[in-house]
Amino acid sequence: MAISRETSVGDLASERIGRIEVFESFGIDYCCGGDRALAEACRAVGREPEIVIEALLQSDRDAAKSADSDPADWRAATLTALTDHIEATHHAFMKRELPRVGDLMDKVLAAHGENHPELAEVAGVYAALRAEITDHLEKEEQVLFPMIQEMEITREAGGSHCGSVQNPIRVMEHEHDSAGEALRRLRALTSDYTPPADGCATYQALLAGLAAMERDLHEHIHKENNILHPRATQLEASLLGAARQES
Repeated sequence: MAISRETSVGDLASERIGRIEVFESFGIDYCCGGDRALAEACRAVGREPEIVIEALLQSDRDAAKSADSDPADWRAATLTALTDHIEATHHAFMKRELPRVGDLMDKVLAAHGENHPELAEVAGVYAALRAEITDHLEKEEQVLFPMIQEMEITREAGGSHCGSVQNPIRVMEHEHDSAGEALRRLRALTSDYTPPADGCATYQALLAGLAAMERDLHEHIHKENNILHPRATQLEASLLGAARQES
């Protein structure tokens, strides 16, 4: 796929996972906003498309020279492999980090809340995000992922109590949008996760943890919104179409 101003950022990130580093560095939304053309996504953050395109091309050149330049192509892998990967990688990360960052948040709020009143809002936004992500992961693991896996294995669609796979997908993507907004709010409240002059080691660890969580969630949402969900929807449509022809 050629890199052009008209190509969607989601497609660009899906083709080569290394490009995510470039989008993150320019603050370009490639997950929830993955359907936007590169030029539009650049305008949204005040970046020149030509500069971003050159950075993407350089990323591709660097990847071609690297021994680790052949990561899994999730557009071609089975949907079962992709859901297993998301659960083992991104779900596991969140289950580990959510309580750890929560503990850091409590300590920092207690120690620095008086001098940094914005921390109260940071803690509130984080608490809501943590609860939403915890519930979200459970719904993916108990509802959406098994539904997709069963459809792929049995080659049958439409038998789930949820009806179409598009029903839980719509719920998941709405929650992705909500999580994305919470991340934007956390970044704004913390001045792009920049420790204040009086920030102790725990304060710095908190902000580093929030930044790492943002990055992982961006990749998580990208793999679902731009790869898993469209492929699952397409598979369901194909299976239903084949069933109608046979009946």
